[in-house]
Amino acid sequence: MEELLRRLREATSVFVLTGSGISAESGLPTFRGVNGLWRTHRVEELASPEGFARNPKLVWTWYNERNAAHRQAKPNAGHYALAELEKRVPAFTLATQNVDSLHLRAGTKNLLELHGSLRVARCTKCDARRSLDATGLPVEEIEHECGGLMRPDIVWFGEALPETAWRQAAAAASQADVVLVVGTSAVVYPAAALATHYARNAYVAEINPEETPISDGVDCSLRGTAGETLTTLVERFLASTRHKTLPRDPKHNYGGS
Repeated sequence: MEELLRRLREATSVFVLTGSGISAESGLPTFRGVNGLWRTHRVEELASPEGFARNPKLVWTWYNERNAAHRQAKPNAGHYALAELEKRVPAFTLATQNVDSLHLRAGTKNLLELHGSLRVARCTKCDARRSLDATGLPVEEIEHECGGLMRPDIVWFGEALPETAWRQAAAAASQADVVLVVGTSAVVYPAAALATHYARNAYVAEINPEETPISDGVDCSLRGTAGETLTTLVERFLASTRHKTLPRDPKHNYGGS
């Protein structure tokens, strides 16, 4: 961690890539974890254009449940630590593979949602958008007035990432002095390439409780939960740069307890 802290103090540009692991401490299961969502449903049924075409009601029933769970979850210490780090770095970009909006709710400003979000539904035919509340989209309202179907505004398997978000993320990773890879298995491409191919000029640090496919190739691997590790890292960074320590507001769940 000492070398990572030194690099952060000297950095003018920091890029962060997060995956579902950072939201695990908020009570949202990881996709490929022990209790991952994909263990009880076939991916083809729930997260692909083909699955949606076959059974849109099944897909929306599941995504409405996910949407409700996301709304009930609260950002954890890891989300807040990254939002605090953003305030102290001249150029900061956070790209997330998550669709739960927790980084947004924690206060991150320069946020790229690579896989979209469950805050919006969009029409498969006319591309009309509809904001969603905690109840999601009623299954009787899936069919849009134009004849298309309303679908979650997220990236499914086999689909391309949003062009603008991807271009901005690739540019930020390429220009960064430090890249933090937090809570991601680093197996979902092209997003995983942001931590490898596009980060070749950066000091790359991985924060994950478990070893991942990129662990051997990064400059620093910190084993631990995102909440605890990021809190320690950012507090030490602030202390070493003479900033005050992070507030431990109980409602923010700071410290990952």
